[in-house]
Amino acid sequence: MSPQERERLASEYVLGLLDPEEARDCEARLAVDERLAALVEEWRERVAELDATAPFVRPDPALWSRIEASLPARATPAIEPTTLPLSGTRATQRKRGAPWWNSLPLWRGVGLAACAATVLLAAGIGYVAQKAAQAPVLVAVLLSDQNQPAAVVNAFRDGRTELLALSELRAPEGKSLQVWTLWDRARGPVSVGLLDALRTIPLNVDSLPRPAAEQLYEITLEPAGGSPTGRPTGPILMKGNASPTGAGI
Repeated sequence: MSPQERERLASEYVLGLLDPEEARDCEARLAVDERLAALVEEWRERVAELDATAPFVRPDPALWSRIEASLPARATPAIEPTTLPLSGTRATQRKRGAPWWNSLPLWRGVGLAACAATVLLAAGIGYVAQKAAQAPVLVAVLLSDQNQPAAVVNAFRDGRTELLALSELRAPEGKSLQVWTLWDRARGPVSVGLLDALRTIPLNVDSLPRPAAEQLYEITLEPAGGSPTGRPTGPILMKGNASPTGAGI
């Protein structure tokens, strides 16, 4: 399986575009294809914010009863109290009634636990910050003439913008696929990418303003090397508007 095919399969699986048989085949492949499994997790993170915008649906009140009925009965084992003999310093302290706050081992343990908690907290904050930086702040799903998702544009907080291929499309001989974006009708569409075949690429947005909600992205069929006028001249193959994901711009 080529990287493009694997990317397309992962995206369509997460977006729910596969039919039941294809979904079962994909799930079987996930158990043996580590790269596909990693791509599926990446796509789940990309669309997690979009999932959060779905309306809340209250489950059937009888659902939990059916779940409980399907679970095997489990007995809770009784916990027998255990008395352990004291020895050494601890036994001496107990006999003498030494207060617990004078216990050096106790405070040493508390200190170590506090240090461990601080390290874990710092690591957790760093992980969350890293994930936030990797999450797109805007997503545009480009739909074909058949109203099917054909590609996705992700815009990130650090200024990067990428095109992700969801379908296979190659330009005919003597033609090119050109990616455009439009945020200001007075300025008109601006070219941000040129391809011979649809694939995952970074888009050239370094000199452009920060992306915004409702910003248009589209791909047209142009002469080889790109439009000679600097504006779209060929048919629009797919297009879509950017929507915020909730990660913040």
